Amino acid sequence: MKEIHSMEEWESVRNESKTEPVFLMKHSSTCPISAAGYQEFNKLETDYQKYYLVVQNSRPLSSAVESDLGIRHESPQLFLLKDGEAVWHTSHHNINQSNIKSAVEANG
Repeated sequence: MKEIHSMEEWESVRNESKTEPVFLMKHSSTCPISAAGYQEFNKLETDYQKYYLVVQNSRPLSSAVESDLGIRHESPQLFLLKDGEAVWHTSHHNINQSNIKSAVEANG
């Protein structure tokens, strides 16, 4: 998993999703629900690249993701990106192995 910090990295992630799907997680470093979602995401075994951003460290970036994808911010929040857009997203307790694997099967 790789943390992104900048708009340039965000654009690179979106461009990468035009070649193959990628995951992006918006994570809060102070929330227990976010910590649980992060652990589920972290243990996911997949060939897709996995990226995350820490909302407290990258608020402008988090806002840009919200604006670019047209999906209201929540934290924790997980996106599956394909062709530069979110083809699937979920948040909070719905970030679990079963839901993530279903998203990969449906959108891979």
